[in-house]
Order: sequence, then C-alpha cells, then structure tokens
Amino acid sequence: MDSRDLGPHVTVFDPGMPVSQIQAVLDATHARQVNNEMGTERYAYLFKPGVYGTDTQPLQIKAGYYTEIAGLGASPDDVVINGKVEVYNRCLGDGGTSNCLALVNFWRTLSNLTINVNAKGQDGCRASANFWAVSQAVSVRRVDIRGGNLSLMDYCTAGPQYASGGFLADSRAQTIINGSQQQWLTRNSSIGTWTNGVWNQVFAGVIGAPSEAEFPTKPYTTLDTTPVSREKPYLFLDAQDQYQVRVPSAQTSTRGASWENVLTPGRTIPLSEFFVARPSDSVQTINTQLARGRHLLLTPGVYDVAQSISVKRARTVVLGIGHATLTAVGGSTPLQVADVPGVIIAGVTIDAGTQLSPVLLQVGKKNGNNGAGNTDPSDPTTLSDVYFRVGGPHIGKADISLEVNSDHVLIDHTWVWRADHGIEGFSGDTERWNTNIGRNGVVINGNNVTATGLFVEHFQEYNTIWNGENGVTVLYQNELPYDPPTQAEWGHDGVLGWAGYKVADHVQNHRLYGGGVYVFNQNNPSIRTENGFEVPVAPGVRLHHIMTVNLSAGTINHVVNGLGDAATSEPGHIGVPVYLREYPAR
Repeated sequence: MDSRDLGPHVTVFDPGMPVSQIQAVLDATHARQVNNEMGTERYAYLFKPGVYGTDTQPLQIKAGYYTEIAGLGASPDDVVINGKVEVYNRCLGDGGTSNCLALVNFWRTLSNLTINVNAKGQDGCRASANFWAVSQAVSVRRVDIRGGNLSLMDYCTAGPQYASGGFLADSRAQTIINGSQQQWLTRNSSIGTWTNGVWNQVFAGVIGAPSEAEFPTKPYTTLDTTPVSREKPYLFLDAQDQYQVRVPSAQTSTRGASWENVLTPGRTIPLSEFFVARPSDSVQTINTQLARGRHLLLTPGVYDVAQSISVKRARTVVLGIGHATLTAVGGSTPLQVADVPGVIIAGVTIDAGTQLSPVLLQVGKKNGNNGAGNTDPSDPTTLSDVYFRVGGPHIGKADISLEVNSDHVLIDHTWVWRADHGIEGFSGDTERWNTNIGRNGVVINGNNVTATGLFVEHFQEYNTIWNGENGVTVLYQNELPYDPPTQAEWGHDGVLGWAGYKVADHVQNHRLYGGGVYVFNQNNPSIRTENGFEVPVAPGVRLHHIMTVNLSAGTINHVVNGLGDAATSEPGHIGVPVYLREYPAR
C-alpha cells in the first residue's frame, strides 16, 4: 500500500530524508497545533525503520494537539530518534510569559520507537531532560528512552507548572521525573528511578517501581503484576516494505514490557485486510466493509456519524491513527460493539453532538448478554486509548458516554470528559450546566470487566457506575463537575451530590487500586458532596489507596461511605489530599 492511501494527514518519513526537511515539517505542524485545543485538524507522523537525527544534528520534535508520532518498526528498537520528542507547558498569561502549565495539554500520542536523548542546541534547563508535560488523553506506549531523563512536567517555564496526566505503558526508561503530575499510571514497563509524586501514582507490572510501603507519605500504589493486560495494536512495515498491523494477545499477571528480547505475543494482520477509511466515507460504506469481514483503520480526521458504526464480528480490529474522531449526529450512538469476544477498539475519540445521544460507545446490548458463551476470558474485547468528549469544541449532549454490557472487557486507558471549558460560546457555568448534558461517564453492567487507567470527569450524576461483578480498576481519576448552579441541582434522594465512583449496592466482589476524586465547585463554592466513593459493604469489595482533594471550592464530606475527613477549601486544606489506605480497614 502506498503511504498516500493512509490519507492526506498522514506523513511517512524515510531515514534517507534530510534531517532539516523532517524537522521543518514537524515544526510547521507544531506551530499550527500547539494552541489548537478545540480544532478539527488531525495528524499522524510515521517513521520507517531506521535512524533519524545525528549527534551533531539531532531531530528535536515537539508534539501539539491531535498529533501522533509513531515508529513503523516491528520493535521499538527499529526506529531510533537521535534527539527528543517533547511537550512543553503552555504559558497563558502576559503574552506567553506567565501562568505556565500543562493542565490542558491533551490529545497526543507517542509510540513504538526509541529516543536517544540529544539536547544539542538547547539551553541548560531544556537540555536536562526529554520533557513530556501532558495531562489526560495522552499515551506513551512501546517507547525506549535512553541516555537522558524523562520529565513528566516542564520545570523550565514560569509557574505554576501544574500537570494532570497521564499514562505510560509497555516502555523502558531510566530516570523519570514525576514533578507536578497529580496522578499517573505506569503499566508493564521497566524504569530505573522514579522521583517524587503528588497525589496518586500507580504502578502495575513495572520492573523498578517504587515501593508503596510509605503510603501516603509517598503516594505510590504498586501492583507487582497487572491482572489483565493487552497492548495496543500497532502499524508496522515488514521486510518486504508492506504494511501490517500487529495485534497483541491478552495476558494475565504480566510484568515488564512485552517487546524486550521477544516479539510482542499476538497475531499479525496485513493492512490489506483492513478497510482504510477517510472522513468522507459514509457509515454505510464502513458498515458494509465490516460486514464483509474486513477490519477498520480510521485515518486522521473528524467523521460525522449519523447512524452507528456496527462491529458485529468477533475479533474485529478498529484502529484509529492521528486521533481520528467520531462525532455523533442527530443523537446517534456512533459506535456499537456486539456481544462477541476479542473485538479491539483503539486510538479513537468519540464526541457527543448537539442532539442527545443515549450512549456514545456501547459494548454489548443492554440486557442482551446471554452469558459467558458470548465472551472469551482469554480474548477480552479491549478498548485502548479510547477517549470521549461531551462539549468542548461544540455543544455536546449524551446521556451515557461509555456503556459496557458484555462480560470480560478490558478498558486500557480512557479519558471520559464532560468538558469544563471549551469554545461553545457559553456566558458562564450555569449555561454550560444546562446545555452540555452528560448524566454518566461510564456505566459497567458486564461481569469480569477490568480497567487500567480510568479517567472520568465532570458528569452531572454518578461519573462512574459499576453494576457488574468481579470488576477491577487500576488507577481511577475523577473531577466532580465544576458547574452545578445550586445544591438542589447537585444531589438525589436526600443525599448531597453524587459520588465520583459508585459500585452498585448488590455487587459482592470488586477491587480498586489507587483512586482519587477531586472537587472544584467554582460555580457555587458552597456546594457539598457527601462521599467521593460509594460502595457496598461486602467482604469481596475492597478499595486500596483512595483519596479526595479540594482544588479550591466546594466540599467532599467523606472519602467513602461516611469515612474519612472532609476535603475542604479552608485555609491549609486546598490541594491537601485526604487518604484512606484500605476500605474496609483491615
């Protein structure tokens, strides 16, 4: 397949191209995208196997919004960047010289390559690390970082330098500087040293992870292995220069990167077995191709979806590149997955439209799962880097963003976001509350569902509801909505507010490792929420390392089920987390 068939916003680099030419292309895109938070442009930059940049002329890449940087090797070692791949703070005050932070550095991807850190030409501070100052909806996968530090904050600008990420998986690094990152999940990787932590730092299956013995003084949650994992599919070129998609297999109780000394376990599918879609393709065309047994590659762009893209065949792969985005039209459900095993949805963003959708992504029919025969524990349907938005670039309305009805589903990194800011033109938070409608972010009805990296924010009732048995969450991050106008509009059945994480009363078995619920009721600071977490009292329901924190307005009375001190905005309490090591206490 010719690289041009991947769409006009995909650029494939060859190691024979001059470094200056590659640098100029990437610099031009960064200049367009560095502040283009709510724009429609989408880009993927893919590197054929080889070496890019030299000791004297390094390739120093900066990634802006909706930009994917990825290698096309079978292994991360097949593509080597002598230089850097970076994200810096955005400085939003005084003409770009103050109020520097990474709190809205969303929607970008780095994967499947090696970075030999080379800072030649940069000043002393910039030369001290490869900076990756990001927040939600940003993934780093299959990356080997050598010869320098990886900093998850940008400490080279004026303050406050805050960051609110993030996700690193299937990677290898030496010293990682957490810095100001409020929460972070590192999964199935190898690291040398991890420095500091803010509120909620979770490690699962990480060689070299810090101990959690000093929690909460050091806010680390460490699982020796990851209960269920599957690495994200990736595009690569084989020895005949033909495009293939490697689809990693699901694993249990794993530790370390999947590619160290071996080929990542899984299957390889020729790209010729995919329908390579562009935003101009109709849903009818896409569904016809899926029905014929083809997989689906979504090239960069925004797809208007007025009827559901329907994935009915077991083990179908839907892979988006360059932050391909599906936008609901006319109240549609943009993506529906049948009760079948092994479907993979990866690298896709789903936006609510201006008319109310019942759900944005539905996995299995509600009340339609007839039992374990429809699913396979060894081959779970998997969502990797699947992101949701209700509002932001335009008015959005969706009753539920993600609904999982099937059993044996793996959610590996998602950000489910009802927008707290955007370009919709609202006069204030009250208009946002009454217009951008999002009742629940995530509703889990299936059994044996695992989530590794579950980020859910700002929904108008329970942000997450877990109705299924034997659920497992490894890192949960939630901000309650900023915009409730009154206490009467933020509560139910005599209860103040809605918990950020709700496990249904009937559930007998559930595990959560490393969870945080944050409050910032900027529209009405007098508003209270009774509990950050609500769970049933049952021997099989256990929460390990949970916390609440106040970001400057409103109050959460308790961490969980009436236990734990209040997270308040009183002097000395803002930004100070309230921790519980275990619930129930042992």
